[in-house]
Amino acid sequence: MNYDFDFSFLAAAWPRLLHGALLTIEIAATAIALGFVVGAVCAIARASGTPMLKRVVGAYVETIRNTPLLVQIFLVYFGLATVGFKISAELSAAFALTINVGAYCTEIIRAGISSVARSQIEAAECLGLSRVQTYWHVVLLPAVERVYPSLSSQFVLLMLASSITSQISAEELTAAANLLQSETFRNFEVYIVIAVIYLALSTLFRAAFWAIGQVVFVWATQGTGWRKPVDQARPNGCHRGTESIRQGHAAALDECP
Repeated sequence: MNYDFDFSFLAAAWPRLLHGALLTIEIAATAIALGFVVGAVCAIARASGTPMLKRVVGAYVETIRNTPLLVQIFLVYFGLATVGFKISAELSAAFALTINVGAYCTEIIRAGISSVARSQIEAAECLGLSRVQTYWHVVLLPAVERVYPSLSSQFVLLMLASSITSQISAEELTAAANLLQSETFRNFEVYIVIAVIYLALSTLFRAAFWAIGQVVFVWATQGTGWRKPVDQARPNGCHRGTESIRQGHAAALDECP
């Protein structure tokens, strides 16, 4: 096979590829942030909401998880336009990806919430924490910490899946590649470059999520973050109650005065 690789087009094409990569990051970051919020709220609703609310959230999760992402993007982009809401392809892409990742985050976070022992909640109640404090400091944050690796992987997959939004003319990285290869006819070289860029983006996202995890969870376990209200709720400066909550042993609270 005689094939001459030619990457000379990169000299003129790199601004377009850079713009596409930045837009990919923007769409993915927006969907990740909003999707995490959607997933957390729905996970709480599915774990401790009313029976009707649980069924509604369950229907949302199963519908999203059992339909193709591309179909969901088409429904958002063309469906909103049909009913009179005309928004850009990029905004439609971010909205569709938010709905999609929110459903997956719901199940991941719900699994984390289910892993929190009842004794931890009882220990928080013994320390005098309110219902909101208990759910935030004792249930939700430890649950997210336990499933954080799964969430991080799901978010990286979302960033890669954003390439599908090129089908609605969102000018992200894959769309830029499609236009570039149609102009240069160097299909192989173009997609080699795009694959390398996506690999770099995946590495960047994983590094960012690792850093976020170190800041949030390591900082928290040092007693200066979300454990502080638990410590303050116990009189006489006793910290064994805090350790009991973290370890799930409510009986150890008897050791505190």
